[in-house]
Amino acid sequence: MPLRNYSALKGRPINNRLATGSSPHYQVLVSENGILHRIAINVRSQDGSEVQFLVRSRFEHPITEKLAALGEGLHPAPSRPDGIAVDFIRGNLIQPWELKPLPLSAAGPDNDLNEKIDAYVQRAMSDENAWLYALGETWGPEENKADRYFGFKPGRGIHDIHMNQGNPPGRFADDNGIFQDGALFFQFPDDAQGEQWVAVFLKFQSQAWHSDDALATPAVPPDPEHRGEPHAPIRRDRIPPLDVPDGLVRIVAALINDVRTPEHETVTLLNTADVTVSLDGWMIKDKHKNAMTLAGEIAPGATMTVPVEQPVALSNRGGIITLLDAKGIKVHGVAYTKAEASQPGRTIPFQN
Repeated sequence: MPLRNYSALKGRPINNRLATGSSPHYQVLVSENGILHRIAINVRSQDGSEVQFLVRSRFEHPITEKLAALGEGLHPAPSRPDGIAVDFIRGNLIQPWELKPLPLSAAGPDNDLNEKIDAYVQRAMSDENAWLYALGETWGPEENKADRYFGFKPGRGIHDIHMNQGNPPGRFADDNGIFQDGALFFQFPDDAQGEQWVAVFLKFQSQAWHSDDALATPAVPPDPEHRGEPHAPIRRDRIPPLDVPDGLVRIVAALINDVRTPEHETVTLLNTADVTVSLDGWMIKDKHKNAMTLAGEIAPGATMTVPVEQPVALSNRGGIITLLDAKGIKVHGVAYTKAEASQPGRTIPFQN
């Protein structure tokens, strides 16, 4: 059963509590138009293992424009694509190898989750124009009950600020669902280099990166050896369509806004493997999940520029491009913003 009250909260952070050994959540007190909420952010899993995380300090994605358009307050986030709902996998927000395990706390500067999250919370609290956005499941209001950390009444807040899919059978399997991942975003409009967005993504090591589209249960089990790192290439004469690990073939560029009429959009792929990869039965999908099928082979170290064909269309208002193998498992995905697509005839490069 997916989360019941998946929502987005936009507000101002006004207080905080670091996570401790007995409380594995970093707590943030947020005010939205004077109404108080507590955000509980997991920085340690309940089985005691380290949480995988990514803090992207210069986050660019079409979702930021949608979040910025929200009014201050709590907003339902329907679990569907091309909205404000977050899906690490299907929304192409991050790559699995970017997630790194980090302890709750450790000696030394900037080497634990408490410090990494706290740095941006403190910055947002000191900047009267900054906004915090939290996506997860809400609780409360708890009438006649004070919040256990900050003492306000009625207690209310938002938790599950982490990936909410790919849970194995057991205690948290009922939380699985697509387009309902938790995440934390900071908006700093007055940054010296222009508006800055910071994104915080968290995932438990027990969660599988790939999940099926129906129930969001694990489609590919977690790999205990690689822990999210790109798999080593399988040395053979060629790799069959069902045997290509994450990121081995990547989307490295796209022509979104062609100057010709009609437009001739393209997507450029790079084979990073040392063997030929068959693309027979692979697919490219757009932000609306429209798909086109690929065919042929891509040689080791080679690129292939693929003409985009209907029904796939790359929106000039920002979007995502996803590469799936013949089994329907995501191999790679990228996102681009409206600003990046606004220059006619320019090919957009992708780095991750």
